[in-house]
Amino acid sequence: MLTTVAALASLALIGWLIYRGVKQKPIRAHTVVRGIAYLTGLYTYAFFLTMDFPLLIKVVVSILLGAILIVLGATLQRRRPADNS
Repeated sequence: MLTTVAALASLALIGWLIYRGVKQKPIRAHTVVRGIAYLTGLYTYAFFLTMDFPLLIKVVVSILLGAILIVLGATLQRRRPADNS
């Protein structure tokens, strides 16, 4: 059900962009990016709802581990003195 809503929302966004283009009305970049972000969130939400529970835990743990490693790498890189040779 939620996947169907996400697909219809994608078609609605594409239709809206085509309508704005035919009417020659300005399309702002931030509006399109916001629409794409909403659609991405909707697809992600639908994907996670269709998962079984153990797989969901594995995905969440891997996302958290990846975020921790990114922050750790950025922190260590910031502390390292620059080599100016």
